Amino acid sequence: MSTPQNNVAAVDHVMNSRMSARAFTQQPVSRALIEEILQVASRAPSGTNTQPWKVYVLQGPSRDSLVEKVCAAHEAMSHNPELAKNYQEQYDYYPAKWVSPFIDRRRENGWGLYGLLGIGKGDKEKMHLQHQRNFKFFDAPVGLMFTVDPVMGRGSMFDYGMFVQNIMLAARARGLHTCPQAAWNHFHSIILPHIGAGEGEMLVCGMALGYADESDKVNTFVTPRVPVSEFTHWVA
Repeated sequence: MSTPQNNVAAVDHVMNSRMSARAFTQQPVSRALIEEILQVASRAPSGTNTQPWKVYVLQGPSRDSLVEKVCAAHEAMSHNPELAKNYQEQYDYYPAKWVSPFIDRRRENGWGLYGLLGIGKGDKEKMHLQHQRNFKFFDAPVGLMFTVDPVMGRGSMFDYGMFVQNIMLAARARGLHTCPQAAWNHFHSIILPHIGAGEGEMLVCGMALGYADESDKVNTFVTPRVPVSEFTHWVA
């Protein structure tokens, strides 16, 4: 029987070892394992138990054909930026106007990753290719797409975050890694018909799922976290 101390160590390990992997091996992930992860993750809380999530799993041909479609659109945009107006997000994931300290953390994250990969500020082609890695699921064999009915309120996005986090932690506990991806959101007009989403469904985000390529240096990138004292206020 596990002890509370063992439980703490196990849970802490899963949370601390979770990362956004950006390179995966081709080792397959079975349907049974994916279903097990989703079953555990479905215990996430939601307001009045609405459970607003809907998941689409892409593997094999369905995954590969989506990658081909979105990469083609992304490539076309790089040659003709005017096409960007055809690919607008359905909701604002990021702020319209960035302010400190958030913009500072964003820049630190971006240049930290690019620095590791040897991508300089003027290397537009390398930046483009690295960004396009998103639309290949970083070579992960499994892609997940998450949708929600837009009739739901903002609170459902809060619920959704807990569900997605549960998936990432359940996957990590089973030796897998993930990368949650908002980058897909711009291409919802391609993705939603491809996955057979019903009319009215809104794309929340995508996710790469698989076994991390431990030999790829991109997976050595560790994002910093601000100390507890910086974001916590003790109210007397």
